[in-house]
Amino acid sequence: MRRGLALVAVAVTAMVALAFLIPLAAVVKEVAETKALAEAERQATAIVPALVVTVDAKRLERALASTPAGAAGRLAVHLPTGTVGRTRAPADAVASARSRTIRVTGGYVLLRPVALDRGRIVVIEVYAPESDLTRGVATSWAVLTGVAITLVAGSVVVADRLGARVVRATRRLGAAAVSLGSGDLSVRIQPDGPPELVAAGQAFNTMADQVAGLLAAEREMAADLSHRLRTPLTALRLQLGDHGPAVEQVDRLEREVDAIIETARRPARPVAGRCDAAEVLRERLVFWSALAEDQGRPWELVGADVPALVPVAATELSAVIDATLGNVFRHTPQRTPFTVTLHQGSGIVGILVADAGPGIADPKGALKRGHSGAGSTGLGLDIARRLAESTGGSVRVERSVLGGAAVQLWLRTAPQTPKPRTRRLLGRALN
Repeated sequence: MRRGLALVAVAVTAMVALAFLIPLAAVVKEVAETKALAEAERQATAIVPALVVTVDAKRLERALASTPAGAAGRLAVHLPTGTVGRTRAPADAVASARSRTIRVTGGYVLLRPVALDRGRIVVIEVYAPESDLTRGVATSWAVLTGVAITLVAGSVVVADRLGARVVRATRRLGAAAVSLGSGDLSVRIQPDGPPELVAAGQAFNTMADQVAGLLAAEREMAADLSHRLRTPLTALRLQLGDHGPAVEQVDRLEREVDAIIETARRPARPVAGRCDAAEVLRERLVFWSALAEDQGRPWELVGADVPALVPVAATELSAVIDATLGNVFRHTPQRTPFTVTLHQGSGIVGILVADAGPGIADPKGALKRGHSGAGSTGLGLDIARRLAESTGGSVRVERSVLGGAAVQLWLRTAPQTPKPRTRRLLGRALN
């Protein structure tokens, strides 16, 4: 923006300066020429009294030598009997005996006829060199050029200061927006700059206050609900005693509730991290294998024998895998087989959960919370979708080769390179 404003200032000021300076330069040159020719006229007039007194050649030579132009060899008198002084004018121009200015090599010649007694005509010739015609022009043009450069430089400085003020306020607003998007709910800005940016800054502060209030209320509600869950869990644990597999599940559920409370109490910030998807899959399949064995479900884990790093936290990936496998156990009959496949591609990792159950009637609707059907809220697939989209990936629900549903979770491990046509369209949009 600063560069653009500076270029606009240069263009506008340069056009205005040229619109005034070109005519002024022409006027300066014309004034210099007029001044030089007027000086030549004065030199011609100065010799007229001597011609009135005498037309003797020797006396006229002494009279010419007494003048600056004559002493410099620029003054001549054309008498009927001959010429006194150095002449540069063409003979035919002198013979015409008319007042005129003639262009000659190195300057101009001014001819002025003077009528004497008995009808005699004498022609005075004054030579004005080119240096006299352009005297002071270069200096004047240099001064005008300096004035133009000063005006342009001043306009650039003013435009740059204005642009710096706008850019500074805009960058501050952009940095605050990035901080807010990163989870820093305490960020606020001091509105500055033009009135429009001041209004935008005030609107940003108002929005940040509202977002902070809404998230605080949401965290309090989540913490309150989690606290309410602890009471029946405690009662259930007391009824089960201290041993048995069910107690382990209750303990795990209590840990999950504690984690929810802790997360809800913390300031809202995105959880960043990396994990090995293969290790997480092996761990979760060990957990679900006990229930699969009880229900007589054949299962298989494919592709999890090599590490597969993904840009998500292990706890989040575990929650998504548990939700996906939980749907298999919840919505398919016992003894229904399922497979979990880990696929690694170029810049992407895929986790595919397929079963041989009845499938999903509305695959697109299953990805929306509250539209999965079969009495489910669709929360698990919604969590999976949001986790995948946080990496630039996606979630798809299709028909599996086993005949049932196939949930495909694709996590990007590297930024996606736009295709050539996409890059061209993006370039056109930006231009």
